[in-house]
Amino acid sequence: MTERFSGDVVLVTGATGGMGSSHVRGYHAEGARVVVTGRRDAEGKALVDELGARAVFAHLDVTEPEDWGSAVAVAEAAFGPISVLVNNAGLQTPPAPIEHTDPADWARALAVNTTGTFLGIRAVTPSLRRAGGGSIVNVASTMANVGTALFAPYTAAKWAVRGLTRTAALELGRDRIRVNSIHPGVVATPFVTEPVPGSATVIADAFSPDAFAVPRLAEPHEVTDMLLWLTSREAGFVTGAEFVVDGGLLLGPALPTEAAARA
Repeated sequence: MTERFSGDVVLVTGATGGMGSSHVRGYHAEGARVVVTGRRDAEGKALVDELGARAVFAHLDVTEPEDWGSAVAVAEAAFGPISVLVNNAGLQTPPAPIEHTDPADWARALAVNTTGTFLGIRAVTPSLRRAGGGSIVNVASTMANVGTALFAPYTAAKWAVRGLTRTAALELGRDRIRVNSIHPGVVATPFVTEPVPGSATVIADAFSPDAFAVPRLAEPHEVTDMLLWLTSREAGFVTGAEFVVDGGLLLGPALPTEAAARA
C-alpha cells in the first residue's frame, strides 16, 4: 500500500456510516491524519480507537455553523491545517409524491445534503488556504443526474450540490484548491440496504442490478478508491468535474449475456 496522503490532514463528514467509515479507513491506510466527524459520538470515538494513531474525532452536525467551526479547530489543534475535505454526510427522506411530501422532510433534506455541504466549504476553505491548497470532494448521487419519483427532496438537494461544486471550483482554483463531486449509484451500505428512516422502503429494492452493465451493487471501497485518486496529486489537473460510480445504472439496461452472444 502506498502512502499518497502521508502528512495530509483529511476531514470526512458522516464518517460513521458505511461509506464514510470506508473513506476514513482508506485515507488512514495511505498515511493521512484523519478527522472523523459525525453526530454519533460513540461510533465516531470507537472508529478512532480502532485506527489508533493519526485519528481524532470531532462532533459535527453539518447543519450547524458552530459545529463546523469547532471541527476545524479540533483538526488544526491535533494535526494542523486541513488538506482534504470530504463532504460525505447525507440524509434520505421517506418516499412520497411531491404533493404529499412533508415540508419538514424537504427542509431537512436540503439542510443536510445541500446546506451542510455549503457550510463545509465555507468553514474549511480558510484552513485549506493555510495548508497551501488542497481538495474538496462533495459526495452527490446518481439521483443528481436524473429525476427520481417519490424522492424529490433528496434529488433536488443533490442536484444543487452539482452547481455548488462547479461554483466553488471556479472561486477556489487560484488558491490551489480543487473541488469535484462523486456520484455513487447503489452501494451495499445500510443507507440503501436498510429501510429509509420513517418508512419501510429499501432503496436498493427499487434498483435491481440485473439491468446494470456491471450487474451487482457497489462495495463501499470502490467509491473510496475513486475518492482517493481524485484527492491525490495524481488528479492535480482535475477540478469542477463529476465522477459517476454506478456500474452503468445511468446508462440504461445492458444487453443480456445471451442476447450479446447471439448478436
